[in-house]
Amino acid sequence: MTYKYITFILTVCTIVSCSKPAIKETQKQQTTVTSIKKEATVYATVQDSDLKLSLTGNYKFSNAIQPLETEVAIFVNTNKTFQTMLGIGGAITDASAVVFAKLPKDKQEEFLQAYYSKNGIGYNIIRTSIHSCDFSPESFTYIEEGDKKLTTFSIEKDKEFRIPMIKKAMDLIKNDVVFYASPWSPPPFMKGKKDMLQGGKLLPEFYQSWATYYTKFIKAYEAEGMPVWGVTIQNEPMAVQRWESCIYTAEEERDFLKNYLGPTFEKEGLGDKNIVVWDHNRDLISHRANTIFEDPEAAKYAWGIGFHWYETWTGAEPNYNNLQNINDSFPTKNLLFTEGCQESFDPTQYQRWSNAERYGNSMINDFNNGVVGWTDWNVLLDETGGPNHVGNFCFAPIHADTQKGELIYTPTYYYIGHFSKFIRPNAKRVSTTSSRSTLEGTSFINEDGTIATVVMNKTAAEITYKLIVDQKEITLNIPAHAIQTVNY
Repeated sequence: MTYKYITFILTVCTIVSCSKPAIKETQKQQTTVTSIKKEATVYATVQDSDLKLSLTGNYKFSNAIQPLETEVAIFVNTNKTFQTMLGIGGAITDASAVVFAKLPKDKQEEFLQAYYSKNGIGYNIIRTSIHSCDFSPESFTYIEEGDKKLTTFSIEKDKEFRIPMIKKAMDLIKNDVVFYASPWSPPPFMKGKKDMLQGGKLLPEFYQSWATYYTKFIKAYEAEGMPVWGVTIQNEPMAVQRWESCIYTAEEERDFLKNYLGPTFEKEGLGDKNIVVWDHNRDLISHRANTIFEDPEAAKYAWGIGFHWYETWTGAEPNYNNLQNINDSFPTKNLLFTEGCQESFDPTQYQRWSNAERYGNSMINDFNNGVVGWTDWNVLLDETGGPNHVGNFCFAPIHADTQKGELIYTPTYYYIGHFSKFIRPNAKRVSTTSSRSTLEGTSFINEDGTIATVVMNKTAAEITYKLIVDQKEITLNIPAHAIQTVNY
């Protein structure tokens, strides 16, 4: 599908810019809704159809009638609001930037507009790596090996592909941009290893040097005119990966934050930057939160906790309840989804619908359990699911066929768009429940008063349901394997 067609079928939402993204309040602030608009506009993406974030109809609200047990309903209570939206976005990795550079200029512009403009799906969050990760063409750092004093620190390598692409995205996002970075591993010598791969631990004698490394990264990027919102301490700190990785126990991460990273940020004039702990899966997230947030000296430096969705590698279901536990236990801390992707790339499966439904399920349940921001993994990969220097090939919402100079939009792109296009930074989540487990939904009210309710049907049957908003209702049909955004 071409971008011109995407633009044609999308309706531009009003976006209210702000100077700084908001974070979750400790109280559940109320957003007053004086009256529900008389009409709702519905957009849908449907399997085996041409409907891709397409306008499918306008519906007039009528007075609500008590639903029967035999009826399916989504209930929205606008008097109950919760966390404030930080934003939605994805990672601009070295892989994404290298692939982007291979595209023809017109396709580069199409790509940028598709993700970052108000006519596209309106991403505002950007994540990147501090030096290399698996989705880099090679393993590298910003210093010469063994340079404990960091005198050779330079981001010159990032200026070839990564920084130019991030700047182009930031130019479209403008004031709503949330840009953060994550390290996959310290330099090899700081772990006493020959390379950054296969785990290892940060040696105590390099704690201060590594803490200073983050501050040099932030200052170097900001010197390029790129405001840095914050960092995560370590990508996947409990996984020994065949790519760049480093292990921290909960106590080790707590003490590194409390004794080195937090104080170093303050000393270097970066106390306003946000530090996110954990940055790994939902399964062990409570243990990490309990260990760090129960320590007042460590907790004062932590904006919140980040997480991924890969706990399902064990065969278990996603651990959404763990998020709610953290939200209840530590209400002053924020929850941020920092990475997720569909693993095991297969070029014959670009249009596999279950990939998109995995995103829809995660986003709805993450938000309903208090998450303030949601960050996909690579925004762009090539026809091999890379480049990746250790063969860890994955799917992205958009792929490029670099041989043909074309973009391939997957269903995941449209599913994410049902949230990111209509739920804007500083929106507040609104109480939303479903009478049946066959439908999942979440709602947010934007600063301009518009409400977006996202409803997903991952069953093989069409479902008729009532959307009951306070004392008003409309009756809608959602096709099998479909997602809708109801805007009102």
